[in-house]
Amino acid sequence: MFDALSDRFDVIFTKLRKRGKINEKDLKEVSREIRLALLEADVNFQVVKRFVTRVEQRAIDAKVHTSLTPAQQIIKIVHDELVETLGGTTGKLTMSPKPPTVILLAGLQGSGKTTQAGKLAKWLKSQGHDCLLVGADLQRPAAVQQLRVLGERVGVPVFSEPSDPVTVARKGMEEAARLGKPIVIVDTAGRLQIDTELMNELVAVRDAVQPHNVLLVIDAMTGQEAVNVAEAFHAAVPIDGVILTKIDGDARGGAALSVKEVIGRPILFAGTGEKLDEFEPFHPDRLAQRILGMGDMLTMIEKAEQVFDVEQAAKAEERLRKGQFTLEDFMEQLQAVKKMGSLSSIIKMIPGLPKEARNAEINDGELKKVEAIIRSMTPAERRSPQLINGSRRLRIAKGSGTQTQDVNKLLKEFQQMQKMMKSMGAMAGGKRRGMPGLPGLPGLGAGGGGGGGFPGGGFPGSPRR
Repeated sequence: MFDALSDRFDVIFTKLRKRGKINEKDLKEVSREIRLALLEADVNFQVVKRFVTRVEQRAIDAKVHTSLTPAQQIIKIVHDELVETLGGTTGKLTMSPKPPTVILLAGLQGSGKTTQAGKLAKWLKSQGHDCLLVGADLQRPAAVQQLRVLGERVGVPVFSEPSDPVTVARKGMEEAARLGKPIVIVDTAGRLQIDTELMNELVAVRDAVQPHNVLLVIDAMTGQEAVNVAEAFHAAVPIDGVILTKIDGDARGGAALSVKEVIGRPILFAGTGEKLDEFEPFHPDRLAQRILGMGDMLTMIEKAEQVFDVEQAAKAEERLRKGQFTLEDFMEQLQAVKKMGSLSSIIKMIPGLPKEARNAEINDGELKKVEAIIRSMTPAERRSPQLINGSRRLRIAKGSGTQTQDVNKLLKEFQQMQKMMKSMGAMAGGKRRGMPGLPGLPGLGAGGGGGGGFPGGGFPGSPRR
């Protein structure tokens, strides 16, 4: 998502940097290009109009055309306006001082409400909150069963019964009180389109549970239509916030940049993938940085902190500096990085990378191949790769379903990485400290506190770009 918009902004600002000082005509041209870039990203035209007007006014007020660094100033202005358009600050759920806190999910069929209910429950549980899921979607076949499966996977109980949505919602509140659950998440029915029946049912459920948070689930792939959906729901049942799904897809980003300004309610959460843990609070400032190619180091660090064992990673870092890092260590780090998401998404978070590197598609299937090769080795071979002779390489290749040259490539690159990281550790006198992680992955490698480069040309076994 936003790749096309990021590329357009990159072209606009690259041209701007080459001009040095700019005049009012240049400023108008930049404004026109920004307008076209946003419209092509499927941003609501009224939002685009107001956005560009504010950028122009701030540029005039700042006297950008007389500045020695006009490009940097305009980029900052665009960044600040993007942050405001996306919501300004990170929103939060309203928590009731007297439990339970009730969260009502609404949206069209196919937007992902039921899945987001499970993801939200998992996220709240990770924050120390106990939840109950209530399946009030009795319209869609198997919706309740889907919710029960999700509830079992995240370890959260689910209540529902084959009556009617209002009764289910009301009895769900009673069940929460009986179980002592401080948070109730109510999943409601959707339709393929907005209709009177849908809205009347939603209003009735809302009146039955008196929610503290009404969250609208919107599919980012719907583009500008998401704005119309948001307006219709907000008119019937005032919305408190939005969950934007599928932002990892091939959407142009118009929904994210339009919804907040149109209905005046923040995007609170974003679904970043299909897995239950691919769900996170929505940070307007971080997304604005990603759109402008500035990276998102904070999110990357937070993801790393969730999956890396600090003590274990520190030991791995020390062994890496001493040249004692083994393929067993590498496997552990590889498993942790996989939990952070796709490598392509991680790379986009690294500040300072050129556009070509940010947009490089890294095949995560290559990681599976590397993992299969290492798993086909004996423990002794993982600890001492020098034991692997020709016959062992053939056995490992057959066991992993790969070719002998794949095994050779992995071993060669792993050996190169060991040598280089040992020499780097020696030059640093053992004083380098960074965020331990997968060796060779920029910003995550041992001692790589957000630095750059792919030591050894990448992590072992990765495709060259």
